[in-house]
Amino acid sequence: MTHPSPADLLVLHAVRLKGFAGTAAVAGRFGLDTDRTREDLLDAQAHGRVSRSSFADLAGWSLTQAGYRHNEAQLRDELDRTGARGTVTAVHEQFLPRNARASRIFTAWQLSPGSPAGTFHDLAGLAGELRDLERPLAERLSRFAGYHDRFTTALARASDDPAWITGIEVDSCHKVWFELHEDLIATLGITR
Repeated sequence: MTHPSPADLLVLHAVRLKGFAGTAAVAGRFGLDTDRTREDLLDAQAHGRVSRSSFADLAGWSLTQAGYRHNEAQLRDELDRTGARGTVTAVHEQFLPRNARASRIFTAWQLSPGSPAGTFHDLAGLAGELRDLERPLAERLSRFAGYHDRFTTALARASDDPAWITGIEVDSCHKVWFELHEDLIATLGITR
């Protein structure tokens, strides 16, 4: 049975996964209500877990060190409560060789955008493997659902706009893959 994570965990975790994001993007990551997310972010700010900053035309939230520690404790407690640690550990182990291959694909694309033969085919293969990785995770923790859909959406859009492969201003294949990696290591409390 899948476990739905509480909103306060999802809000902090979305900030961690995004790195720096506005309220709407934080709420959108897990389909949360924007007004409720704003309140949760203000509460987290009052507890020193997030900070809000702006520069140029960008404004957003980022985790403080206290926020990282608190989110890690939330994730650890959730794994213990749900008994999902074994599943997440097994998927992480399966993810690592795929991550090495994904890194090679994305690096080749960044070094020669538009020219590496087979990039779309290779990414389509990764998408299929991502679906298989996501399934057991989402069956245990609902917050892991959606990576495959986001990746395949980005891949479909990449045929018209190559920014969807490694772009940072869109929900690109690379961005989705990187976020899953961060989600796995954050959930397990390990480092890259």
